[in-house]
Amino acid sequence: MRSIYLVLDMENDLVSADGPNGKGPLGQQVQSRGIIGRTAKAIAKARAAGVPVGYVRVGFSPDYREAPSTSAIFNGAKQHGLFKLGTWGTEVHKDLAPQPGDFDIVKHRVSPFYATNLEAILRAHGIGRIVCSGVSTVAVVQGTVRDGHDRDYVVTVLEDCCASATAEDHEAAIRTMQRFATFTTSDAVDFAA
Repeated sequence: MRSIYLVLDMENDLVSADGPNGKGPLGQQVQSRGIIGRTAKAIAKARAAGVPVGYVRVGFSPDYREAPSTSAIFNGAKQHGLFKLGTWGTEVHKDLAPQPGDFDIVKHRVSPFYATNLEAILRAHGIGRIVCSGVSTVAVVQGTVRDGHDRDYVVTVLEDCCASATAEDHEAAIRTMQRFATFTTSDAVDFAA
């Protein structure tokens, strides 16, 4: 079964030490858990195994025309000027930089499947297994796991490459996903399996 490694929302607005969330609780969890370094290692392992890498990024036009007015999460982003496409904030963290041939999946909601090019990419490349990680565990990671599961993909989460604003939130999210995905680490993952 062909695999893809999806790197979820590892963009500057969320994970860079200089980004708006890098100075807050999420940034503290990203740093204390070593998420950037572990994710870089996982990306290198995927590339070495010939597994494609896809970068999922949340982003909006400068006027936020795609943002739902009914969403507390995305209204907050609009109020604070976060996730504007074409800015530093929506670029992937420099230590995880995409390479030519990698996939760029831009989303306007929590799930990377909703109204994006992701499913077309998976089908075009005969991919049946999604390996994923990123921030936050309670949002995009859960969205990927649940929507991937319901579309009949085999989903594996690299638990040590995920974080939420608190360790408790991360652990609770992992517990709730147990029935929908398998879990491993950046050290143990076998992308060729």
